[in-house]
Amino acid sequence: MITRPEWKMRDVPESGNDQVSARADDEVARFVERFALLLVEAGIARMPARVFGALLVAEDGTRTAAELTEQLRVSPAAISGAVRYLTQVGLISRGRHPGERRDHYEVTDDLWYEAYANRDKQLEQWALLLGDGAAIVGEDTRAGRRLAQSRQFFDFLRGEIDGMMRRWREYQREHGADSSR
Repeated sequence: MITRPEWKMRDVPESGNDQVSARADDEVARFVERFALLLVEAGIARMPARVFGALLVAEDGTRTAAELTEQLRVSPAAISGAVRYLTQVGLISRGRHPGERRDHYEVTDDLWYEAYANRDKQLEQWALLLGDGAAIVGEDTRAGRRLAQSRQFFDFLRGEIDGMMRRWREYQREHGADSSR
């Protein structure tokens, strides 16, 4: 049997199903990049934004570092830094399937709920530190009032999160969204 060199194989037309699949893959890749740009505009670094987008579009929400490296066409070091950041801010988790040696990174179906619901401790720490700062510079100074108002804002947010999360679950039930998927 005659085989064609690898470089010539690229010129072979794809079958109809392969073309549809390639188009869909291209659309997904474009979506990931558009979503990443939106996150970059919100202040997230580009590589974590791209990794987060890639995990969001994964059917099971899971990818290994090697899979992310291949999908995004970047270095393993870029993936390492991105997943470290995303794990630290609570947008993804790291795990390992039983019997596997490689870690996988995952977004949950309820990731936004979890990301905001788990901010309470962080908001409490910010409020306490801002209160300390107001006391240090003097609450009767302009800086002290600014710090005290910032503390009040974070205290307010902490008080509102529980109600928001409860209303979100009610909204999901009313609109037929299954939060356990």
